[in-house]
Amino acid sequence: MSIDDAAGRVATAGPPPAHGGVIPPDLATCADCLRELFDPANRRHRYPFITCAACGPRATIIESLPYERARTSMRGFEPCPACAAEYDDPADRRFHAETIACASCGPRLRWGSMTGEAALRAATDFIAAGAVVVVKGLGGFHLVCDAIDEAAVTRLREVKARDGKPLAIMVRAPVVAGALADLSDDDRALLTAPSAPIVLAPRRHGVLASGVCHGMPDVAVLLPYTPVHHLLLDALRRPLVVTGASPDGSPTPTGEISGLAVDGVLTHDRPIVARYDDSVIRSFGRGSITIRRGRGLAPAPLPLPAAAPPLVAVGAELNSTFTLADGERAVLGPHLGDLPAAATLAAYEQALDHLVHLNGIEPLHAAHDLHPGYLSTRLARRLPSRIAVQHHHAHVAAVAAEHRLEPPFLGVAYDGPGLGDDGTWWGGELLLASYRGYRRLGRFSRAPLPGAEAAARHPVLDGDVIAREAGCPATSSATRLFDAAAALLGLCEVNGFPGEAATRLEQAAGAFPGTEPLAWRLERRGGLWVYDGAATLRHLLEARADGEPAGRIAAAFHATVAAVTVLLCERAATEHDVTQVCLSGEVFENRLLATDVLDRLSAAGFEPYLGRQVPLNDAGLSYGQAAVAAARLARA
Repeated sequence: MSIDDAAGRVATAGPPPAHGGVIPPDLATCADCLRELFDPANRRHRYPFITCAACGPRATIIESLPYERARTSMRGFEPCPACAAEYDDPADRRFHAETIACASCGPRLRWGSMTGEAALRAATDFIAAGAVVVVKGLGGFHLVCDAIDEAAVTRLREVKARDGKPLAIMVRAPVVAGALADLSDDDRALLTAPSAPIVLAPRRHGVLASGVCHGMPDVAVLLPYTPVHHLLLDALRRPLVVTGASPDGSPTPTGEISGLAVDGVLTHDRPIVARYDDSVIRSFGRGSITIRRGRGLAPAPLPLPAAAPPLVAVGAELNSTFTLADGERAVLGPHLGDLPAAATLAAYEQALDHLVHLNGIEPLHAAHDLHPGYLSTRLARRLPSRIAVQHHHAHVAAVAAEHRLEPPFLGVAYDGPGLGDDGTWWGGELLLASYRGYRRLGRFSRAPLPGAEAAARHPVLDGDVIAREAGCPATSSATRLFDAAAALLGLCEVNGFPGEAATRLEQAAGAFPGTEPLAWRLERRGGLWVYDGAATLRHLLEARADGEPAGRIAAAFHATVAAVTVLLCERAATEHDVTQVCLSGEVFENRLLATDVLDRLSAAGFEPYLGRQVPLNDAGLSYGQAAVAAARLARA
């Protein structure tokens, strides 16, 4: 089964809410506006804020609904007679285009004391000379530099305080993207879609500075989605690094920039009302999954399994989002980051207040994680009615709700540590689930979790991860098993960025397709099927001692997890006659593992589903919590 088949398609979530409409996502500059932008005979020639009824900012400028200019941050720009005539003409493509503007009446660029075309030229000249600059975008400010200039990329990493995580690259056209990344037809369609996301695709060796991808297998590429981006790339004719103008892990700034050691700021006078980071989608060749749901995708509504009273689901601690629900619609808010950071917590509360106001939803109930110490759980305590949802059940429910599945369904949740209903740390789980509840059928064997919750942000990447440590809590987390395998194969240094170990393990395995699995054992313990990961790691060490290439062993490790997953599902299907399988958790962002598991499940007669519009990582957790809460409250 292909990723597209597994992901399926989400139907329209029904009619707009009665309070005044759906908040439209921001849309990339359309082809008609782009032609006008570069047409010397057009009155909007080289105007950096050209838009029409089919493109431009939406969610990032709306102050209240219904969506009208007077209720957006464009209200300070009175249309000139020419723009007003177009706005009132039903035959014009700018008829009722709320963002309509031109150089005579609309927003203007600024670089220091320069404005307009002079400001744009100054920014272009600085970037061409190797500078690191800030550019104001739709939903926040970005750091920008020449992606070919090694020194500029190194300096940008210093400004952003980002060590190894790859940087996003903006290129002028799909043909350039294809020279940097191995793109399928589906990938090209994603890049050129109105949502214009960042697409993670296999990297080709080319002209980019080595510091861009830092040796990682994928390149993060996107096309220009605003007129300013088009103008910059047209002048520079080279790939640009475009990444949030904030220290790594902090929310992208939306106000005026200060305190960054950059060479200049290309800003403008249209206020940003709401923060939306760029969306990130990972290519699977035959389809894709959403890693980060932001600009261009959020806050478009999603379906719910049952009509919900007004509620808010507050998500988890890391990769935090919230979901507002009322009736049969859910609004998954933008990706915000990790709540323990004070700036993220403030951004979370601001974004929640904004979408509560826009949607006219005053939550009566709060859905939250089981963990009592999470900041998100503390936020939920502000409401008197609360619904606790187990972490991995929420992951599974998110996939099921996106695909409108009728229960029961099997849930395979391979994720970082999450508190289970027995007080232990879960993370490699097989559940028999409905939206209202679940039964745990299987799990991975437990291993120590040094540092407890802190290990979710800073993976322990040394050989001690499989040793029993006194006083150390244990977890069945699948991410811990992948971290351990990468560490034992010497593929990642200690204190890498989150997800690095598993990504390098996948990278190494890619050169050895069709490798047979390592040793493994599945046994019955206390009424659960338990996969003994220690047996696999022992075989891994033996193969390493015998001189087997690390890549071949990594491929065998992936094949082992895939084979175990299918056997777990087969045991469950025999006992419970269930064939729908929801795959979720950040481990299934692994292209190699997800594809193998989907193919094996399909061959075994299952109907596997993978999240497509909703992130498989914790950024999709709030949506799953909302689905569970809606189902429970509907039966209350």
